[in-house]
Amino acid sequence: MAIPIPRPPGAAAAPFLALAMGLVLELVLGLGLGLGPARAVNNDQLMQLLAHKACQGCKLQDADLVHADLRDAQLQRAQLQRANLGRAQLDGANLSGADLSFSSLLGASLRGANLRGTKLEGTDLRDADLSGAQLDTNALATSHWKGAIGVGAELSSYAALHNAGVEAALEGRLPEAEKYFNQALLKQPDAAITWLARGITRVEQAKREEGVQDFIYAASLYERQGAPETALELRREAEQLNKQAKKPAGGNGMGGTLLQGAAGLFQVLAPLAAKALIPLPF
Repeated sequence: MAIPIPRPPGAAAAPFLALAMGLVLELVLGLGLGLGPARAVNNDQLMQLLAHKACQGCKLQDADLVHADLRDAQLQRAQLQRANLGRAQLDGANLSGADLSFSSLLGASLRGANLRGTKLEGTDLRDADLSGAQLDTNALATSHWKGAIGVGAELSSYAALHNAGVEAALEGRLPEAEKYFNQALLKQPDAAITWLARGITRVEQAKREEGVQDFIYAASLYERQGAPETALELRREAEQLNKQAKKPAGGNGMGGTLLQGAAGLFQVLAPLAAKALIPLPF
């Protein structure tokens, strides 16, 4: 099923950027989630938490805690799977060892919170404030953290950073997309798909020479990784881009040609995305 490709208001999406990046997003979003049946909330433990801000090891699956004031709450090892903590105040809270799998922390404040050993699989942390929060390395590898404050590259996996770049590119935030691809490449320098994605993003920003260099390097990686046909096609497209150097930067006109050779490449990310990302069904 085709997925509509978002684009900035009033802006026409560049053909090969939108379509090529959309291939990755479609593969990722097509994975879906099996969240399982909801469980009854333990009301006694819920009331204990709200009254005393302490409920270590409590079973609070599916709890509705939207806008709850849980600053400095003691929630070590709490079971909070699928709980709704949207816009909750969790500054300074101790959530070490807690399970927040598939819970919503949309727009929540977690400044200085202790999230060591916390399970964040499929957790919605979009627009959350994680400034000063204590997190394990790669803690956010399988969560959704678009727009979150205080998220550094060290907290995210290669795949999460790559896909953040894809998402930013689809929304027309090209400099931000390039930044994410840069961070992804620091974690996995031999990721040909990311060199190619960054090259596409750079070409769309009229950074033709840098984009061509990325294509050529991606080609060398594909060749080393046993994909000589792909490497040859990328070199051809790099040569074609060089021939277009004198054309206006606004529309490079290379989208259809490049995509024919590159569309299949983005499928390389599908197995990695299935392992490293659990996209939320939004």
